[in-house]
Amino acid sequence: MRRGILAIAITLITITSMGQVKTGYNIGISVPDIRDSSVYLAYHFGNKQYIKDTITLDNKGSGVFSGKELLPQGIYLVVLPGKKYFEVLISENQKFSISCNYKDYFNSLKFSNSPENTKFVDYEKKWSLMQEKASNLGKRIKDNRGNSDSLRILKEDQDIQSKGMKSYLKSVVADNGNNLLSVLVKSIIPIDVPEFTVPAGSGNADSVKWVMNYNYNKDHFFDNIDFTDERLLRTPILQAGLDEFFTNVLIQSADSINRQIDKLLLKCQKYYKMYQFVAVYLFNHFRESEIMGHDAVMVKIADEIYLSGKADWVSKQFVDDLRKQVELLRHNLIGMKAENLVMDSYKGTYVALYDIEKEFTILYFWEPNCGHCKESTPKLKNYYDKAKNEGVEVFTVCTTTDKDAWSKYIEEHELNWINGWDPERLTHFDYFYNVQSTPTIYILDRNKKIIAKRLSVEDIPSFIENYRKYFRK
Repeated sequence: MRRGILAIAITLITITSMGQVKTGYNIGISVPDIRDSSVYLAYHFGNKQYIKDTITLDNKGSGVFSGKELLPQGIYLVVLPGKKYFEVLISENQKFSISCNYKDYFNSLKFSNSPENTKFVDYEKKWSLMQEKASNLGKRIKDNRGNSDSLRILKEDQDIQSKGMKSYLKSVVADNGNNLLSVLVKSIIPIDVPEFTVPAGSGNADSVKWVMNYNYNKDHFFDNIDFTDERLLRTPILQAGLDEFFTNVLIQSADSINRQIDKLLLKCQKYYKMYQFVAVYLFNHFRESEIMGHDAVMVKIADEIYLSGKADWVSKQFVDDLRKQVELLRHNLIGMKAENLVMDSYKGTYVALYDIEKEFTILYFWEPNCGHCKESTPKLKNYYDKAKNEGVEVFTVCTTTDKDAWSKYIEEHELNWINGWDPERLTHFDYFYNVQSTPTIYILDRNKKIIAKRLSVEDIPSFIENYRKYFRK
C-alpha cells in the first residue's frame, strides 16, 4: 500500500512539474568575431530607445540575455560594439537564439527557434531593396524634370513600383495572421484613397477635390493602426504615425485638432497603457509647439485629462503647477474676446481698449529699458506711421514702474499711439494676457477678438495683409 501511495505521489509531482511553464526570457547570441565585448538589448518606446539588458560575450563570442519576467512585446534592438545594431521581434516566444558575423551582421543574421524573426529578417531585406529602388526612381524623376517623355515613363514606373510595394506589404500581413510581424507591417501600409468625382456645377473643382481627399485621409489615416494593441508601444511606428498625422495631415487649427483628439482618445480609452502613451504624447506635442493657437489644444488636454484626475501617472505637484500655467492661458486663446483694459495714459486721460474702433488693434506690452523692446519698438513705430490711416491702432502697456524712463522714451521716439500706464497693475493685464516677458504682442480684430498672439513685430505687416485677404468678412 505504501509503495502504491509513493508511486502516485511521484507521478503527481512529475505531472505537475511538466505542466509548469517556465516564464521569463532567454535569448542566446553568438557573434564569433567579437569576443569579451559588451552587447546590449534595448527597446523602442516612442521615438527613443532604452537599454533593457546588458551582457558580456565570452571568449567565443557567445552570451545569453535572460530574465525571470517576460519582456513586454515589441521591436527590440541588439546593440553591438561600434553602435552597430539590428532589430528583433520580441513576441510570445522569448526563448530563441541569434547568430551573425560582426562585419556583415545584417546579411549573416540567423535565428534558431524563432520562425517569426526569420520571416522578419526576410521582410526587412526585401523591403530595403524595394525602398532603394523607389528612392532611385525618385532621383531619376528629379533629374529628368525637363524631359517630358522620360518623365512620363519614369512616373509610370514609379506608380508600378508603389503598387508593388503596397501589394507586398499586404501579402506579409495576410501570411502572418495576427502575430507581431503582421501587426507591425499592417500599421505602415498607406490607406487607399478612392478617386473622387467632383459634383457637377462645383465652382472650383480642384479645391473641392482637395477637400474631399483631405477629409478622407483625415478620417481614415489610422485605419491600419490598432490602438488597442499595446505591442505597438514598444515600436517606433506608433509615434511616427502620430507625428505625421498631427504635423502634416491635419490643418493646424485648434478646433480641427481638438475634434481629432477626441476621436483618437476614444479608440484607446479602455486600454490604460495605450491611453497613457497617447495622452502624454499629445500633451507634450502641443505644449512644445510653437504654432500660434496650439496653446488652446494644450489647455483642452490639460483640462480633460490632467486636471480632471484621469492622469493618475503624474504627481500632485505636477498637477498643481499645470493648473497655474493653464490659468494664465485660458483667458487669451486665439478666437476669444480680449479682456478690456481701462487705464491712465501718457496724456493724463483714461483710455479703454474697447473704445478703439479701428479694424485692427495691436496690443503691445513693453518696457523702455528692455533690450528686445529697444529693437522692436522703433520697428513697430515705423509700421504704425504707415498703417495708422489704414485701419490699424496700437495700444501699448508699459510693464515697468519707472514713469520717468517711460515718459522720456515716448518723447524721444515720438510714440504717438495710445500709451497706457498701469504701474500697480490694477487691470491685471499680466494675468489676462500672460505677460511674463517683453515685448509681448497681440493682434485684435474690430470686435476685439484675439486673432494673433506672441508674434514678432516683423511678422505683423504680413499677418494683417493675409488676414485681410483670406479672413475679412
